[in-house]
Parts: sequence; C-alpha cells; structure tokens
Amino acid sequence: MAKDRRGPPRRTSRRGVLAAVGALAAPYLGIGPVSSMAETGTSQAFPLRPVTIVVPFPPGGSTDVAARLLAERMGPALGEAGRPAGAATVVVENRPGAATIVGAEYVARAAPDGHTVLMSSGTTLTINPLLPDRLPYRPEDFAPVALITKLPFAFVVRQGLPTTIPDFVALAKSRPGQLNYGSNGPSSFNNITAAMLCEGLGIRMQEVTYRGDAPQLNDLMAGTLDVIIVGGSAGLAAHRSGKGRIIGWTGEQRVPATPEIPTFSELGPDMVSQTWFGLLVPARTPTAAIGHLNAAAVQALQAPMLRDRLLEEAQFIAGGTPGDFAAFLRAEADRWRPILRRLGLTPA
Repeated sequence: MAKDRRGPPRRTSRRGVLAAVGALAAPYLGIGPVSSMAETGTSQAFPLRPVTIVVPFPPGGSTDVAARLLAERMGPALGEAGRPAGAATVVVENRPGAATIVGAEYVARAAPDGHTVLMSSGTTLTINPLLPDRLPYRPEDFAPVALITKLPFAFVVRQGLPTTIPDFVALAKSRPGQLNYGSNGPSSFNNITAAMLCEGLGIRMQEVTYRGDAPQLNDLMAGTLDVIIVGGSAGLAAHRSGKGRIIGWTGEQRVPATPEIPTFSELGPDMVSQTWFGLLVPARTPTAAIGHLNAAAVQALQAPMLRDRLLEEAQFIAGGTPGDFAAFLRAEADRWRPILRRLGLTPA
C-alpha cells in the first residue's frame, strides 16, 4: 500500500479501497467514524514514527505475551506495506490499572493517526461497557483494526482436590459454599465466568478477591486457595508445575496443549466463556492507517512460529478484517448482556 506515483487512475482505486475499510470498521456499536487521509490532512505515508501498542495489563500476562509476539512481526510487515525503505518500529507499552480502564482511556484520548494502538481484551470492550459503572471512555471512541486471538479460561484446582469435572462437582455439592476460588473483583471476567459456571453446574463456592492472577496462582500452589479460573498462561503454569490441575476449559474447543482435558460445554449446557485480544485505534483514525495496521497484523498472525507460540499459551488465532472484528464485538455484547443481567451484575 505504498504511495502510488503513476497517476490518477491508481489513486482513484486506492480511495475505493480505503472507503471500503472505513465502511467495514464503522458499524461497531455506533462507533465513531474513521476518516480518510484527505479529511485529516495526513500524508498517506504510514507509519511516520514508531507505533505503540498499549497493553492495559502488567507485563508477563497473556495479553502482554500476545502483544509482544505480534509487535515483533508487525514491524517488518508495516515496513513492506507503508514504508518500503525498511521495517517500521512497533513497541509495547504497559499501562495497567482499574480493570484495563487506565490503558483504554489513554488510547481513546490519543491522536487519531494510527500510531497509538490498544491491545484490548474482553474485559475492556465487552464486559466494562455493559456494567453500571461509569467509564471515562465509550466503545465508539475506538475503531476496530483486527481480532488477534480468542482465549478460554482454565479451571484449575489445587493438589488434593478431584481432577475431573464430575468428581469436583460432586465434592462441591457435598460442601456448598466451603470451597473457595480466586477472582480479580466482582465485575472481573474471571469472576463472571466463575458465577456462570457455578450456575450451570449447580454448585456454590466462596469468592476471594485478589489484585491479579499472579497472587491467585501463588496461593493455589501453596494450597491455601482451592480454585482459580484464569487465562491460559497462568492456568498452564499451575498445571505444568504439578501443584495445580486444570480440570476443564471454558472455550469453544479443546486446547492443543492439553488435548485430554475437556471443555465445560462438552458436559451439557452451553458454558462457553472466553476473553479475546484485539487491536483498536482511536475513532477518526484515517482509513489508510487502519488498512496498513490490519494488513500487518494479519500477515504477522500467519507466521507458523507465532501461531505455535500462541497456541502453547492456549490462545487461538483469529485475524480477519476490521469489519469482521466489528461484527464479533457486536455479537459478544449481545451474548453477554443477558448473562450479566441474569447474574445480577447489571440492572434488569
């Protein structure tokens, strides 16, 4: 997508392509419009400086791992698409806090030029906007670029507890409210998942609130916490240590790293609960910049090494167009809205 110098016919074709990208990105929940380069007065050369992917979580977690693997491969891809002279620089910046709100607000207020990108999770743009808490950002403050991965939660039990779902459910029913589980707060995605699973399985457990997955993992391996419901990286770390055991996954399909472990949805009712990671930019970002970023991300996701590495972390590659991502976001909001109401987390 380098700037064409051969004359008007090529430029007309480019305008058509950019208009199509904008049309695909706009439908997400009334999202603010993206704008053309002509509207913003911005040159079609992109990027003009390093691109920063903002991760609204601390370093080391699943989101951070995915963002850094992606950034490493997006640089060369952006160079091919927008700067043929060489690879672009793509860096990751962690801005954790307040259930991802700190990082999301930072990107929402950034210049809409494509150089500041949010690595959002399901917490940021699926769960948070559906809760009654007032947010400093709105979904329409962002334009979707690409869905990167889908990530199921691992249901991990400490040593000494049953290692199959049926046996664990039998124990929990015999001891209602006596087993405990870790969460990152009442409105966190892992606590919502726990509530949904308890409802579906007909069991009751006691919530213990933590500030992140790491302390939950430590207490589980120390034997002072019975259950954690966490993303793939933390869950697999406990499982591989031998001090915890994944008894089930909450995703749509089994995880290749643990093919012997079932999903909860295999047992009967639909109990799929998974977060996701995706790239978004501030609303009104030029369509050309969105197109360059999408092409670079999709190209990066096709690298076998990246795909294999993310699968090791229980992350399933997605990809697709900005329009695909917009449709996914709408579907996620439609799915979780009635669930949160039923669980008593939003007004009826």
